[in-house]
Amino acid sequence: MPEERPTLVLLHGRGSHMGDLQGLRSVLPPGGALITPQAPHPGADWGYGGGWAWYRYLGDGRAEVASLEESLRELEAFLGALPELVGSRPRPLVLGGFSQGGTTSLAYALRHPGSMDAVVNLSGFLLPREDLGVGPEALGSTPLFWGHGTEDPAVPHALARRGRERIREAGGDMEARDYRMGHWVDPGEMEDLRQWLTIRVPGWA
Repeated sequence: MPEERPTLVLLHGRGSHMGDLQGLRSVLPPGGALITPQAPHPGADWGYGGGWAWYRYLGDGRAEVASLEESLRELEAFLGALPELVGSRPRPLVLGGFSQGGTTSLAYALRHPGSMDAVVNLSGFLLPREDLGVGPEALGSTPLFWGHGTEDPAVPHALARRGRERIREAGGDMEARDYRMGHWVDPGEMEDLRQWLTIRVPGWA
């Protein structure tokens, strides 16, 4: 086992589970690790079905702060234990996710500037400053890939436009890609992500 291993941590969406994103291994380099933790909140409590959730969604790009804070604390502890899980030092380390997972990964990166080599937001949104206590300027120079469906009924593309504009105004390093799709992950999106990771994240290839 190498001393360092490229590692991608992907967070699942609302009402899903830890195994949902394991099929996205195509974006990994040879020998890379894909880690997919499970959210701490039972989705059934909020009407999200039998899966799990990172926070209670309040509508219009807002999250219940208490449930989000609990997830961010648990995610911090999980990431701290990664060397044991991966069996080596996770470097480079990329955090991302789909839908609620994308929103949560972006929120974590803003709360922990410089802790990630890159961030991936697939069909999520950017939480407002009043929910996080920080704004998009906290992302600094951390590269961000933001893919979104133009016909997404669950997280409307208008939310993506709103969040992307805030990141651009803050001078963020963002690759924004749109796809003619709904609320899912597209093979073309995964190929774009693989290429972006290879180009933008030193040590990923």
